Amino acid sequence: MAKLNINVRSFSYKKGIPTDPTGNGGGFVFDCRGILNPGRIKEYKTQTGRDEDVKKYLETETKIAIFLEGVFQIIDISIEDYLQRDFENLEINFGCTGGQHRSVYSADATAKHIQEKFPEAQVTLHHVIQEEKNWINEAY
Repeated sequence: MAKLNINVRSFSYKKGIPTDPTGNGGGFVFDCRGILNPGRIKEYKTQTGRDEDVKKYLETETKIAIFLEGVFQIIDISIEDYLQRDFENLEINFGCTGGQHRSVYSADATAKHIQEKFPEAQVTLHHVIQEEKNWINEAY
């Protein structure tokens, strides 16, 4: 039995939705732009969704927890089904304006959620914009 590979990505809508390298043609794409943008606040502009101040802002000043609760309910249905049916790939993408704050936080939280709830799945995490800029810092 092949292991389920789950690719979780953050990206910038300005650069476009990432393509599915598995050839399956897609997966989930969640739009984080409805969440207040910490990037519009001067002290957070150069930080990312992995910086403690940005994480605290998202957790206390926005509805990111409610948003992610809904995401987890949706993706868990597919992950459970994919595991039962021996599917090999699932794509989960999070986009925001710049691919720096909200989508990074959401991708990290989702990868952690999946690893904790579905340890039999293999999770790969990519931050498209962060990797392009070589801004990757500590793990989620």
